[in-house]
This record gives sequence, structure tokens and C-alpha cells, in this order.
Amino acid sequence: MSSQPSSEKALGVYLRNARLKLDPAALGFPVIRRRTSGLRREEVAQRAALSVTWYTWLEQGRGGTPSAAALERLAGALMLTDAEREHLFLLGLGRAPEARYRQTMDVTPRLQRVLDRLDPSPAFIRSATWQMVAWNQAATELMTDFASLPPEHRNILRLIFLDPRSRILHPDWERTARFIVSAFRMDATRAGATDAIAPLVAELCAASPEFREMWHDRTIHTFEHGAKAFHHPIHGLQTFEISTFAVDGRPDLILVVYSPVA
Repeated sequence: MSSQPSSEKALGVYLRNARLKLDPAALGFPVIRRRTSGLRREEVAQRAALSVTWYTWLEQGRGGTPSAAALERLAGALMLTDAEREHLFLLGLGRAPEARYRQTMDVTPRLQRVLDRLDPSPAFIRSATWQMVAWNQAATELMTDFASLPPEHRNILRLIFLDPRSRILHPDWERTARFIVSAFRMDATRAGATDAIAPLVAELCAASPEFREMWHDRTIHTFEHGAKAFHHPIHGLQTFEISTFAVDGRPDLILVVYSPVA
């Protein structure tokens, strides 16, 4: 019976399978004199800045527990997707990798069609930094014409603190603002986007004393997912139930739907 831990053997199999899927020519390696498809072990080790011996041991299931840094380099060397990278960490360390924030400003046509079909319920997709990425017509009518704004200005915190119309839209403005600041901080931290939000935070602190006070207030503010009132610019006072959903395959995005309450 083998004395190798099953996790080490599974990691080795996973690395080997990922290696064999890569195209040597596309990565600048010669394709002659290859008995099998994919990269050689020494080529993966070179791309990941690891010793050939240790990488070989990893594939053989006897390399021990790799560090998170080594797994990150292997994920890059093997050109793993986010989902594949997460699985690599689960095999190698028994946990998911730390959050890796990526700024995104677009969605697939499929996701836009989902938003459009939710109309007349306002619906939008935001990033972990509360940047508006996509929306439907009902969201435009309720909140603002996002398409007319420069992309860098399509941020929910900008609307809340710098657009005077937000105080009309939200009858409970202060409660809403405190929740959004608290949730924004937690989402950015969870996504590993602390550095990315620093310019926005500095700008809002300078432009809005209310934001500055709320940002330095470390109290966690929650918002029950019940009914919330909005003052629609055309239809007057309306009540919506707010629901949030993770976007499949896009851990950096959140779908938000406002369902009208009769």
C-alpha cells in the first residue's frame, strides 16, 4: 500500500493533466522530439521559477505541501482559469486562495440579456468595488442614466454622496449611505481590492464630510433584505424588495434585483 497522502497524489495528477493540455508552440517552446503532447516538466518549472526536481516530485505526489506563492506561480505557468486555480489551492493547501481582485467593466451578452428580461424590475450588475458594470432600462429610469456617465463615474458611492438627487431617491438616505459604506469596505477587503479603492476613498473623503465621517466609523451596518422605499423621479414613492445573487463563473460580480412590492 502506498504511503503517499491522497491529497499529494491528487495534486500530482492535477498538475500533470494541466501540463499536458498546454501548447508548447504557443508558449515559445520547440515542438520537435516530443513523445507526448503538452509541456515538459522542466518547461513548467522554468515558467514557474521552480526547481525541476521539486516540480517533478510534486507531480509524483511526494513533494510535500507547497507554499501559496509556489501555487500562484504554478497557476500562472499552467495558465489556469480562476476556477482551476481555486481547485489547485484546495488540493495543495486544503483551502481556497486569497482573493485576487481584477477590475472589470463588461459582461457577456448573455448576462445583459438576463438583465433586460428582468425589466420592468430594476436590475444591475456591480463589481466588488460597487462599480456599475451593466444595468437594464428600469434601473436607468429609477437611478440615473449610467450610459451618459464616464465609466469611472459609474460608482454607486459616487451617486450616493456626490449626486444631490440621491437624497430624494432614498427617503432613508443616511441609513442607506451608512450601510453602503460598510458593505463597500467589506466587499473590497474580501475581494483584495483595498489598494484599488484608495483613490476613490480619498476623493470622496475630500468631497463629502458625510462620507469621511462614515468611512472612519468602523461600525458594521447591516440592511435587512426586506422592503425598501424609493422615490421614483416619475412614479413617486415605490417600494422594492432587494435581492442579490452571485454571478456564476464571475466571483467579482454581484447581480442586484429590485422586485416591486404591490
